[in-house]
Amino acid sequence: MSLKSIKTEKLDEILDKMISTVTHSKDEIFEIGEQCRVDLDSGLKELKAIKEEVKRALQQEEEFEHQAKQARRRLSEVSKLFHTYPEEDIRKAYQYAHDLQVKLILTRQKEKQLMERRDDLERRLKNLKSTIERADHLVAQISVVLKYLTSDMKQIGQALEDAKIKQEFGLRILEAQEEEKKRLSREIHDGPAQMMANVLMRSDLIERVYKERGVEEALVEIRNLKKTVRSALYEVRRIIYDLRPMALDDLGLVPALNKFLSTLEEYSQSIHKNMTICFQNIGLEVRLPSKLEIALFRLIQEAVQNALKHSNAKEIIVKLEIGKEKVLAVIKDNGQGFDIRERKSNSFGIIGMKERIELLEGELNIDSKPGKGTVVKISVPIHKKD
Repeated sequence: MSLKSIKTEKLDEILDKMISTVTHSKDEIFEIGEQCRVDLDSGLKELKAIKEEVKRALQQEEEFEHQAKQARRRLSEVSKLFHTYPEEDIRKAYQYAHDLQVKLILTRQKEKQLMERRDDLERRLKNLKSTIERADHLVAQISVVLKYLTSDMKQIGQALEDAKIKQEFGLRILEAQEEEKKRLSREIHDGPAQMMANVLMRSDLIERVYKERGVEEALVEIRNLKKTVRSALYEVRRIIYDLRPMALDDLGLVPALNKFLSTLEEYSQSIHKNMTICFQNIGLEVRLPSKLEIALFRLIQEAVQNALKHSNAKEIIVKLEIGKEKVLAVIKDNGQGFDIRERKSNSFGIIGMKERIELLEGELNIDSKPGKGTVVKISVPIHKKD
């Protein structure tokens, strides 16, 4: 689905349904947690009562064991002196010992049942505590989600608009890449390729001239051929420099900018004689991380080229300050300026600069008014690990 086909009203309706569903889910989870708390309180009371019963059963078992031990001792004495005791005393001794043994067995069974019930209840209470903790955690997470849905997500219209702009910007980048490929293809075809074809033709001509007219005229042709080769080499180097200045890799940002702006000034003066571009480095002249140097070069290049294309400025001043923790760049022109509140359909250069600045975690400020020129300020932190 294209971003252009998405309607903000439909998104608001979807958002309201999401908020309603999430709120209902939060209430249900909260109720589950509260019911678990009630069950936990009831279970803790029951567990306390069972532990008391277990304690009494243990005391009773200990008492019955002591009595049974005495009864067995009495029964042993009666058995040894069987003929001296009356039959009734013997029968009572046996019956008493038997009754105590039955009571002891029943007490132990009761104790075992109570302990099993206690252990089962402790496991259930542990599960209840775990359920309560999970419920509280889920309620907290859902509260965070609701906060996003009811606050940050209210700006979804603006976010959608930004997404549409970025999508269009991406398409324009693809178009620009294709146009750049076509331009390079034309430049190579019309420049170095034609010159190299001419070199091949003239090399054949030199061979004929040498055979037919002698060494002197052949040397003249060779000198002309050297000029053609030199021109072809210059064109190739110019195309390579436009793609990526070699001075940027070899010497660093400051020399590369100095050379680029000087070359650009010479070219601009061939069209507008009074045009000047001034470069001032007021900070350290040190090497920066490669990615940062490339990004800063492209940002300053874009700002200067925007001034040349749109401002009709007579003077462009570029100031660069490389500090220990950040890099500051100011591009100022005395051109016609513009209203920064107006969004132009062709303002993709500025959008591209903002995208690059965001990736660098830096800041971009543009100050301009109609008839007052434009000032572009770029601030980028230096991350040593890069």
